Amino acid sequence: MVTLTLPDGSQRAFDRPVTGIDLATGISPGLAKVSLAIKVNGEVIDLSQPIETDSSVEIITRGKGNPEALEILRHDCAHILAEAVQTIYPGTQVSIGPAIESGFYYDFYRTDGGTFNEHDFPAIEAKMHEIISSSAQFTRKEVSRDEAIALFSEQNEPFKVELVEDLPEGETITLYSQGNWTDLCRGPHAPTTASVGKYFKLMSVAGAYWRGDVSRPQMQRIYGIAFEDKKQMNSHLTLLEEAAKRDHRKLGAEMDLFHMQPEATGSVFWHNKGWTLYRTIEAYVRRRQQAAGYEEVKTPQLVNRKLWEDSGHWDKFRENMFTTGDADEDSDLALKPMNCPCHVQIFNQDLNSYKNLPRRMAEFGSCHRNESSGSMHGIMRVRAFTQDDAHIFCTPDQINSETKSFIELLKSIYKDFGFEEILVKFSDRPENRAGSDETWDLAEGALRDAIEAMGLPYEINPGEGAFYGPKLEFVLKDAIGRDWQCGTLQVDYVLPERLDASYIDNHSSRQRPVMLHRAIVGSFERFIGILIENFEGKFPLWLAPQQGVVATIVSAADDYAADVQTRFAKAGLRFELDARNEKINFKVREHSVGKVPLIAVVGEREAEQGTIALRRLGSQRQEVMNIEEAIKVLSEEASPPDLR
Repeated sequence: MVTLTLPDGSQRAFDRPVTGIDLATGISPGLAKVSLAIKVNGEVIDLSQPIETDSSVEIITRGKGNPEALEILRHDCAHILAEAVQTIYPGTQVSIGPAIESGFYYDFYRTDGGTFNEHDFPAIEAKMHEIISSSAQFTRKEVSRDEAIALFSEQNEPFKVELVEDLPEGETITLYSQGNWTDLCRGPHAPTTASVGKYFKLMSVAGAYWRGDVSRPQMQRIYGIAFEDKKQMNSHLTLLEEAAKRDHRKLGAEMDLFHMQPEATGSVFWHNKGWTLYRTIEAYVRRRQQAAGYEEVKTPQLVNRKLWEDSGHWDKFRENMFTTGDADEDSDLALKPMNCPCHVQIFNQDLNSYKNLPRRMAEFGSCHRNESSGSMHGIMRVRAFTQDDAHIFCTPDQINSETKSFIELLKSIYKDFGFEEILVKFSDRPENRAGSDETWDLAEGALRDAIEAMGLPYEINPGEGAFYGPKLEFVLKDAIGRDWQCGTLQVDYVLPERLDASYIDNHSSRQRPVMLHRAIVGSFERFIGILIENFEGKFPLWLAPQQGVVATIVSAADDYAADVQTRFAKAGLRFELDARNEKINFKVREHSVGKVPLIAVVGEREAEQGTIALRRLGSQRQEVMNIEEAIKVLSEEASPPDLR
């Protein structure tokens, strides 16, 4: 007898092992038709797999926007893509093809030396539709390691052979077939290829080294999207079009903010306007931190490996660090990937008392990390970056109050930058970590107590904590609904112990402080990229790197225009002069492309009357005002939020 308990608490009893499709059919034929898989005691399996013991079950169906259903359909789509590619391009070798957010990808190796491009997509998509229409069953088969290796060796699939060989001893090896095409896969899959439907689209091709190793073959990764219905897919395509218009790389070039080039991979060349934006943000954050009681410090870029060994970074983070590679370990230096061990060194220079805790130490710290070339993306993911990094050294009973103060500061800063919707994620202990389980229990408990004391809702992000402590991640939602993880707060009992940090308590005893690692904007480079895309380059006046331009209509107004620009500059307004011998409509169009917020138009009449005709970006309307009034109004509007 097998008893299955459904989510509503009702039960179904069977006198034999039962499959998910048996259960769905027994409930209703309509349910069986839309069922994709079944969740048994929390594990998603195929509808065809037998359930042999009493279990809690949930049938996963299509048509309800269920993320688990979409993941199955997208994984199915990856397999169908691989079959289509190998059918059209015989000899192409396959490697991996997972479902990802919004879609799927599959990595291929062309033995004929050919390359895929977007012109190939219509033929591949047509073949995919053909495979879907065949309603081929996805069938699961468990095999031995030797059987799997023999099969993929015979098919000349070396990447699959390597994957099988690397599986742990004793792990169940499963193959999935659709028709005559077979892949190594854990599953689950829908009952047939027809379940995928027709709402998918191939999007792009990218390079990806096998297993992320630059010394291994370079694969060709084909990306696609897949949805349950046309409305969902069209909405996503509209979002992608909007995102393309806002792409920070495109706007960065149009607005003359920055550029990047191969001679400095992963580093940013900031142009004057981009650096003005950078310094405006830095000055604002500096003022907010100073007002919140932070001391600002600056620590070295190159630090001996001994400190990184003592802190644990050499063991846990070494592959992401740039080092001098000196054979002499005593002189082997590393460019710092983060600032925390250096801040502990400053803390340790003083005889700290409980009376001067909490001690809040901030740095606009320049860091370097050895990111793979394939992972970099404009200024969003770089190798050289600056963080608004800070560390709070405090006693255990100050964790709650410091967490509260930090989150209030963070929310206020995000609001000033235009972000009011914030999601909080709680990331607990990762597999690769330092410190004992008891220490992690203490740190996770302290952070959980602090966030719950604020009544702030949060999601669990399992296993994504730092190697030295759990963390809160603060996720922003931008103008078109995309999520961006920026700020973090981490509770750390490990580094103070490893680096011998201490303070004297009220009984004159030596104690370890707790170290709170925190950032608000995170990487300045990434945050600026987010701001560019969020505002589509149309920054609020206080942030705009070029706030306006004084543009002449006729050359007779050149001297007056120059005087206006000088007076604006003396008032702290970032206006440039455009006295070129061009028509005013040409100037307006050009500066609109550059996303300049204000154009002060001047001609002979304005020169005679001491006025300007002010046009705002995106508006045809002009405001005529005298210079003193304009300076007063615009100075107030351009003032940073914390100085108003």
